Amino acid sequence: MEKRLLEVNNLKQYFNTGTKNEVRAVNDVSFHINEGETFGLVGESGSGKSTTGRTIIRLNQPTDGEILFDGEDVTKIHGKTALSEFRRDVQMIFQDPYASLNPRMKVKDIIAEGIDVNGLARTPKERDKIVNELLETVGLNPSHGTRYPHEFSGGQRQRIGIARALAVRPRFIICDEPISALDVSIQAQVVNLLQDLQKEHNLTYLFIAHDLSMVKHISDRIGVMNNGHLLEVGTSDEIYHYGVHPYTESLLSAIPMPDPDHERQRRRIKYQTEPHDGKARSLREIAPGHFIYSSEDEVAYYRKKLQHLKNEKAVAV
Repeated sequence: MEKRLLEVNNLKQYFNTGTKNEVRAVNDVSFHINEGETFGLVGESGSGKSTTGRTIIRLNQPTDGEILFDGEDVTKIHGKTALSEFRRDVQMIFQDPYASLNPRMKVKDIIAEGIDVNGLARTPKERDKIVNELLETVGLNPSHGTRYPHEFSGGQRQRIGIARALAVRPRFIICDEPISALDVSIQAQVVNLLQDLQKEHNLTYLFIAHDLSMVKHISDRIGVMNNGHLLEVGTSDEIYHYGVHPYTESLLSAIPMPDPDHERQRRRIKYQTEPHDGKARSLREIAPGHFIYSSEDEVAYYRKKLQHLKNEKAVAV
């Protein structure tokens, strides 16, 4: 049986609570991630996916809900020492490789910050050895350690960010749109590096992105998020080929294809926001492992829609 490394239950992250400007960035979100798995969280800007990641690692204090890491509720962790121990196991790779690295620090010192804080090297020589090994692990030369961030390209800076995350030997890494600021030609290299590191170090990932096709490539399962809600969850293939929530359909319709005829005919499906009809909606299972954010009386509709889509594709094949 697969072990659940992370379990998020009814997570809420509200800002400006109790005012007319209250923002429900994450609104009653639940999902789990198994050990060694990559769970992709996809949605447009402002959907709440990055806030979810930042709340899991406790950069934000959650408004409500549970975040269980290896069975322990991390929302109840208090004190600098306890949080530091938690963050050794859980690290984050940030979206912007330009803003996330201190421009005044040499690369070797950026990577070694976590090593120094957690006392993972007994001597300066051992520290340098660990840093050099990490640089080689992410495809950089040990001599790069004496340079500053501005001397590197965006892709190289993101590799430095990955090395920094690996420095404390984490078990779980939150990848917060780690490729969105990179050139398309570099994105695949970084994704392939993350996949290689996952196999080598038995890592578990939460991979956050807005590009559903890239998320499909790296993820075992996918959660589709919009307006603070998790709208659809399933395996990577199931969501990519048989996504049935209107918002998922909208994201799928925006994916370009290397086919001129298809591109000429492609029409973007516009998503209409969830109806305010007073119905209680939550994630409900419409097929094994495939969940839809819906009311109880909408489940039959989505099951029928899913079956119809599968029948159509079976006939096409």
